[in-house]
Amino acid sequence: MRITRPRVAIAHDYLTQRGGAERVVLSLAKGFPDAPIYTSLYEPETTFPEFKGLDIRTSSLNRVRAFRSDHRKALPFLAHAMSQMTIDADVVIASSSGWAHGVGGDHKKLVYCYSPARWLYQSGVYLSGESAVLTRLGLRAVSTPLREWDRRHARAADRYLAISTVVQARIRDAYGLDSTIVPAPSCAPLLDIAVEAIDEPAVDRGGYVLCVSRLLPYKNVDKVVAAFRELPDRHLVVVGRGPEWDTLTRDLPANVTFLRDLTDGQMRTVYERSAALVAASHEDFGLTPLEAAAFGKPSVVLAAGGFLDTMVEDRTAVFFDAPEPARIADGIRRLFARTWSTGEIMAHGERFSESEFLSTIEQHVLDLARPAEHTRTAGRHIRGIA
Repeated sequence: MRITRPRVAIAHDYLTQRGGAERVVLSLAKGFPDAPIYTSLYEPETTFPEFKGLDIRTSSLNRVRAFRSDHRKALPFLAHAMSQMTIDADVVIASSSGWAHGVGGDHKKLVYCYSPARWLYQSGVYLSGESAVLTRLGLRAVSTPLREWDRRHARAADRYLAISTVVQARIRDAYGLDSTIVPAPSCAPLLDIAVEAIDEPAVDRGGYVLCVSRLLPYKNVDKVVAAFRELPDRHLVVVGRGPEWDTLTRDLPANVTFLRDLTDGQMRTVYERSAALVAASHEDFGLTPLEAAAFGKPSVVLAAGGFLDTMVEDRTAVFFDAPEPARIADGIRRLFARTWSTGEIMAHGERFSESEFLSTIEQHVLDLARPAEHTRTAGRHIRGIA
């Protein structure tokens, strides 16, 4: 008897930036190469170039350049836009931190959740800064119907996967649903990409502490920069882009360098030549320390959120207990005061492989695609770790 493979589609909130969620979508596209990718917004010049060769299908909002330049301006409109996208597939993998789980169509829906929408449930943190005032006001006016829309579509999903323990708890709090934890893949594939040179003296010298982050207020990059004012003998290299660029790069200390729009080959270079990585935000998962671990580099991370799932204290990382410059500086000093096992760090990173991730996702897809009498036993809301 011939086994028919299910028709799979991928839905993602927006493809306008380079971050961990976008890397997950690229991994999903690798695992399901025939799957079209549905998204509200797509800006080829500001996300990963690998998307240019894929079947990307966008909403009507993509015609508005201002939304492609700053997706936060489109937040009040994204629910409706995603609801209007009807997908013809057997199974949709919704890669979601907001709206992708709301796509329409007659299909099974597998939600891979990075977090319930921050701008609905943590808007004070996510939408901080003067540039977000109008967006906050707009969301406040429609927050009640948006939450109702969000919860209705979340509860209509056939299965929920959470990226980490902290997100699993948020899903339960926001939607009353149980979920399975499936860690995201690390960036180990960067190890197979050729090194590309960067015209930057700090990178040439090497031995710096690396911070890879979108430049948003809640990422606490400003606190990391302030910490290095207390560490004149150490150099910080920050790689990222975002609305805080101008603020963060104004009046920098001499031992801090900012870079943006690096290719994957250049990212390999900055990781290889670094001594360690620092991350001070409350992360849903905590991908960048795993990226550093793929290169055998230890990290200094906030003892909260997803970092508690991805890092092991004193084996792969040093923890600090608050995103304050003095605590971060102390963590940097403690990291350089001890010896680290490169092999142990790399072995830990390999536990979060792309092949393991895709194998787990494929099993969930096949399970959902079975006849209803079989999938019913699997349940719509599942506990445990995959």
